[in-house]
Amino acid sequence: MKISLRDATVADIPAITAIYRESVLNGIGTYELEPPSEAEMLTRFETVIGQNFPYIVAVNEAGNVVGYAYGSAFRTRPAYRYLVEDSIYVAADGRGLGVGSTLLDALMSRCAELGLRQMIAVIGGGNPASVALHEKAGFKHIGRMPASGFKFGQWVDTVLMQLELGEGAITLPSTEPDLRRP
Repeated sequence: MKISLRDATVADIPAITAIYRESVLNGIGTYELEPPSEAEMLTRFETVIGQNFPYIVAVNEAGNVVGYAYGSAFRTRPAYRYLVEDSIYVAADGRGLGVGSTLLDALMSRCAELGLRQMIAVIGGGNPASVALHEKAGFKHIGRMPASGFKFGQWVDTVLMQLELGEGAITLPSTEPDLRRP
């Protein structure tokens, strides 16, 4: 599938909501049980971009959004300011075609450009496709939280993976990351 990437806009919220809805209803990668409304997804989008984190969409040749990715604060306490959590969702018909890898590569690059030094993936259900995607990008396993979620009548584990961005921890930061925090 040939795709292009661009910054997400408010006009993408219906497509983003539909992709996320399918993931909520059919997957264990997110621990939400009820799909959020477009209004809620818009609020979440505005929070992410309002803090200057990247929010990217993948668009196919027909102009349809087939996936999205964004960075967000892992925790809000100031010492975490160099750490970003990634989120990636791909439409069902776009999975396994390189959309996720393309989005993750762009997200890692954009976050490094902002001065962020570490990226963490919190992978619901230990989703094998997401784990493989992150391993391929160089993420290392840093933990597993057994039976930390309950979805579809079963206990599911959460896998934690981490990647150094830019210079990672080998140097001290010379500037603050280019983010607006609450």
